[in-house]
Amino acid sequence: MSQPEKQINNGILLTIMLIGCFLSVLNQTILNVALPDLMKEFKITATTVQWLSTGFMLVNGILVPVTAFLMKRFTTRQLFISSMSLLLIGTFVSAIAPGFELLLTGRLIQAAGAGIIMPLLMMVVLSVFPPERRGTAMGMIGLSIIFAPAIGPVLAGFVIEHYSWRWLFIGMLPLIIVIILLALKFLVNVSETSRPKLDIISIILSTIGFGGILFGLSSAGDHGWGSAKVLLYLGVGIIFLIAFCWRQLTSADPLLNLQVFKEKMFTITSIILTLYTMIMYADMILLPLYLQTSRGFSVLDTGLLLLPGAVINAIMSPITGRLFDKFGAKPLALIGLCLITYATWDVTHLSDTTSFTFLMVRTIILRIGLSFLTMPINTAGLNALPKKLNAHGTAVSNTVRQLAGAMGTALVVTYLTTRTKSHVTELMESGQVLSQSQLLKEASILGTNDAYFFMLILAVITFILTVFMPNKKAAEDQRKTIGEGKLETSTK
Repeated sequence: MSQPEKQINNGILLTIMLIGCFLSVLNQTILNVALPDLMKEFKITATTVQWLSTGFMLVNGILVPVTAFLMKRFTTRQLFISSMSLLLIGTFVSAIAPGFELLLTGRLIQAAGAGIIMPLLMMVVLSVFPPERRGTAMGMIGLSIIFAPAIGPVLAGFVIEHYSWRWLFIGMLPLIIVIILLALKFLVNVSETSRPKLDIISIILSTIGFGGILFGLSSAGDHGWGSAKVLLYLGVGIIFLIAFCWRQLTSADPLLNLQVFKEKMFTITSIILTLYTMIMYADMILLPLYLQTSRGFSVLDTGLLLLPGAVINAIMSPITGRLFDKFGAKPLALIGLCLITYATWDVTHLSDTTSFTFLMVRTIILRIGLSFLTMPINTAGLNALPKKLNAHGTAVSNTVRQLAGAMGTALVVTYLTTRTKSHVTELMESGQVLSQSQLLKEASILGTNDAYFFMLILAVITFILTVFMPNKKAAEDQRKTIGEGKLETSTK
């Protein structure tokens, strides 16, 4: 049972959960700059190593819908401690992994823990903060989410350059243990519990559906889009995903309540969330690959290049949260997308002489743009829902974010691989006299440019969709009109 609100110390509650969220996001992103080194150590391709990122997000995406059930069945305290315990186990397995397979296994166990934390944290914010203060609270969540990738690349670069990638996980173990101990002592419950039934069939359908699509997108880089294997994966994934959606829409007690999409603001913000998350995660993979594979920069150099933009992004997050409370999401999103579109266009013409400073400034612009979207868009969509749909809204929102990141990463790495292969053929046929290393380097750079151009198209589409978002006054009027009525009846 939940404790009375007067007994809940929002500061302590939010602080413990924010630190747990920070550690989970840090674990998710800390390997991104290390992927080229892991490719060499384990002798694997880019389409294989990217599963350390996409696999993490896939498990997150599959598990997040279950959190709506978990938040009904278990207390805040039980869920948080369980999620941090899974994060601890996965981190230990990753630290001792002798090969790629066990490292991936550890990452998937980490993801099982991390997948619970984010929707749980958002649910707590929606439970203990009124709508007019949620923007600021969500901004603090954004600070936690963004600050982790800010220090992650530099931390990873320093550790890998002087020690071993294993210390990325070893160093995390004591921090996770401290958070578990703090949670045991201070964490309280903020939600009512019940005994809902777990829809096992829906979990199976979503796992095969999303997994099939991701396997298909990832396999296309090695086998081609016309491969029977790729088409089979994609076909099976789409069929099971359609079956999953149908089951959610017709079930009296769905695992993931898709009725939330009846609210226009939530639907629009979810589409925008999908597209810009694909852009964000794709950039987090593409830029380190370009810097280290095509330009010869070290992991530490890559981390230092990414650091200023990520720090500014973290600083901006609470600020944009306050701006959201005052102006709403639409004007902030349009400003952010202008910056994102420009920053993406800026790297569609990379070369082997593109300067370090240019890339750093461009990354700062991109990160400022992202800070204007991340929490404002998420909060606007959740604010549009009545209270009884908060758990399902956060589950849907986080599912969209994780799966969009996984699919965006898989798609862009596949596109990069296929375009690089095409450019190798084109350069060989052009008659230029190039050594094998020069040929691969030039083709890789051209492939990176093509991948960024694909992201530019996504950014333009996102901008167009944002134009049709309701403004702050219209969104508030809609929320007052709906109240606790129309959408709540769908849960009865």
